[in-house]
Amino acid sequence: MSTAAPFAFLVHPRARIAQDLARAWRPLGRVPEGLLDSAVRRLPLPSYDMARVHLDSERVGHVLLVPFGAKHLLSEPHEGRARVGRAIDHAARLGAGVVGLGALTATVTAGGATLRSRTDIGVTNGNAYTAAIVEDQLMDLLVDLTDRRVAVVGATGSVGTTLVRLLAQSGAVDSLLLVARGLPKLDALAAEVGRRVPTSTSTDMHDVRGCDAVVLLTASADALLGAEHLAPGARVLDATQPRNTSPDLAAARPDVTLVDGGVVQVPGMHLRGGDIGLPRGQAYACFAETFLLGLAGHVGHFSTGVPTLDHVSHIRGLADRFAHHGFRAAAPASFGRPLVGVR
Repeated sequence: MSTAAPFAFLVHPRARIAQDLARAWRPLGRVPEGLLDSAVRRLPLPSYDMARVHLDSERVGHVLLVPFGAKHLLSEPHEGRARVGRAIDHAARLGAGVVGLGALTATVTAGGATLRSRTDIGVTNGNAYTAAIVEDQLMDLLVDLTDRRVAVVGATGSVGTTLVRLLAQSGAVDSLLLVARGLPKLDALAAEVGRRVPTSTSTDMHDVRGCDAVVLLTASADALLGAEHLAPGARVLDATQPRNTSPDLAAARPDVTLVDGGVVQVPGMHLRGGDIGLPRGQAYACFAETFLLGLAGHVGHFSTGVPTLDHVSHIRGLADRFAHHGFRAAAPASFGRPLVGVR
């Protein structure tokens, strides 16, 4: 007998509000950007049923759109938390057993930590599986390198901290550079993992030029990676939403390999009624974590705040359990376009 339970996943407009709201209702794409920007900030708009998630022919979940843009979530986190709370209320009314926090809906709720008092529905930030998938992708990017000096930008965030601990545990890199804004947290994390792998810290993005590979995990909209930051032939894994790289970087630095991070293939999955900006059969890892928990009939909260390595081990176990549906890193792509010659 199946233990699967419906799930819900929250998304929000990213850099271009009209473009992303049109994924829920196409006519919104024709509304001037400035008008929509003002509307989502001033009006307490409800969350929308953006899409229904199907696995083969069975409906298994919902994608709910929180109509509050990325810059609004960052500049008005209190209002952002309130809107996320209302969206979770809606998910509970839909009968979801667990709800996943997409992109900055996790940031404004401290990775879901502010939602731990809820008993009507489980919450996960998706960061355990994101860290796992990013580690898998990074290992593929490093496979032919003799030097494995890796920078993690956003190292003290929820995904970043977990990834750093995974890399230290595996011993698969030669050195780590941890980059973030706050030195106290950086130094504490470096002291923790420095016993296993040589580790340095910085608050300056320019310092990643000394590394062979750069992983981007920061939620900061102004921490953009530029051509001037990168060593010749660097490998870049961008797992941020909104992105912290632009297509201009690839044009300016053709020597650099730039890969979309945190994307999972689930071939039998498709959305009806809207999309999340990925090809059919692909999902962001945070979405896939919620999906896996739904398939397993998970009850209660899962990953809130910073995931533990036990969380990562458990979600990898679920991915193995449901491997017949996919649940592995998607083929390498850059800005959605397949990359030739990259594992």
